[in-house]
Amino acid sequence: MRFRSVAANILSGPASPCRSLSRKLVPGPPNSPLSRPFSRPCISMSVAEAEAKKLKTFPFASRLKDGRALALDVWSVFNAANLPSDCINLGQGYMNFPPPSWTREAAEGALRSTEGNHYSPPKGRPRLREALKEFYSPQFGRELDPETEIVVTSGANEGELRVRRRHPHRGAGGVSQQNRIKQSSSMIYPGQYAAWAAFLEPGDEVIIFEPFFDQYLPSIVFNGGKPIYVPLHPSTEAIPGTKAGKKTWEVDFEELQRAITPRTKMIVLNTPHNPVGKVFTRKELERIAGLAEAHDLIVMSDEVYESLVFDKREHVRFATLPGMWERTITVGSAGKLFAATGWRVGWVVGPPALIGPTLAATTRIVFCTNSPMQEAAAAGLEQAGARGFFETQLQEYEERRGVLIDAFERLGMEYAWPEGSYFILLNISRLRWPEEYSFPASVQGRGKDFRAAWFMANEIGVSSIPVSEVRLIMFLLSRSALMPAHHANSKVLL
Repeated sequence: MRFRSVAANILSGPASPCRSLSRKLVPGPPNSPLSRPFSRPCISMSVAEAEAKKLKTFPFASRLKDGRALALDVWSVFNAANLPSDCINLGQGYMNFPPPSWTREAAEGALRSTEGNHYSPPKGRPRLREALKEFYSPQFGRELDPETEIVVTSGANEGELRVRRRHPHRGAGGVSQQNRIKQSSSMIYPGQYAAWAAFLEPGDEVIIFEPFFDQYLPSIVFNGGKPIYVPLHPSTEAIPGTKAGKKTWEVDFEELQRAITPRTKMIVLNTPHNPVGKVFTRKELERIAGLAEAHDLIVMSDEVYESLVFDKREHVRFATLPGMWERTITVGSAGKLFAATGWRVGWVVGPPALIGPTLAATTRIVFCTNSPMQEAAAAGLEQAGARGFFETQLQEYEERRGVLIDAFERLGMEYAWPEGSYFILLNISRLRWPEEYSFPASVQGRGKDFRAAWFMANEIGVSSIPVSEVRLIMFLLSRSALMPAHHANSKVLL
């Protein structure tokens, strides 16, 4: 057992001095974070960084500043190199289980061949596009054309987002409109970036629901667009049968209506949602569809977590709503479908009028996606149905969700009930740590959630990601529910 009564100390009671709290700890395994003193040295500037200060600099494009591309991203702060080696990483999409074996065998076969190591067509390998056609045509209720309505794309980079709240937080804690939400996640696809490159003119407005996937902001700004933020609001309504669970976040449609102007070009949807875990209902999507049609807007529907919809909820493909096919670009991901985020293979689906210009742009951005991983994705889609893969995977993720929910319930810490995706938002407003606790420079001056995540990673042994600079941190269901014994036996099961 790594610790005996940390929960009682880190929750709502007054913060204790380091030495007082440390006396309550039971020594963990050798070199574990709980067998060391609480105060940890701050991260210092490297010699190379110091020397760089003496070098000549040049003016850089304003888009880097406007898109928050130069800010220290959360991944750099919570890099595995900065955290204890035995820390359970629930903050990044690093699964501790592999993609299905038959997909890996397909990639290996491509690597052993000659043709599998060549450039792929810019729109994607024929086998994968055909597999996408067979997989998605029934779901879209139409026969997709793999030549004109599907483009395979590559994963790109990670970053930092800024979300501006216009309205006070309606849930616990109270968040002022000046607060910022910052998060980093796994990837964005050039298909999304290329769509903005293909359709945005300088000053065009793009509506995004906040909080949102990290790369939306810089990708929109880099292509001349202006992000317009419409907040999702935390619910104060409890989930029946739970002590600490709250219902998913909600859309204020009056706010959405007011956000639309003559300069609005596009709305970005994300369902299931990163990081809230919200699955938009059919009624919500129909109201959004009505606004999109009334104002002649393009809709970017990011549905990469399509296979992770819990509690028998319905995943509604936005493009299937009346009149929406012609104005919707749907985004998908092999990395999310098959727990293989390092493949960097995704796709966009839509009508030729939207996919054609997007292909033209993505061809100039990445040209093509790597060939062996496209073969892996194709094999995955071809065989997933017969093997019952997605049904089994969903059950496994629901079990992992249950492990974390059970822990938060026993701690009495408020969380947003995750309806889909693999994220759980935890309200850490009651979390306390010793007043004398030493945080690194990369965390000092930032929100409480950064300090909470750092403390939990170093002293509790679980890494999470700060989602806001206020009172929320995010856990991913990216690890097996069967945790190492010295974690599983601990009182809070974290």
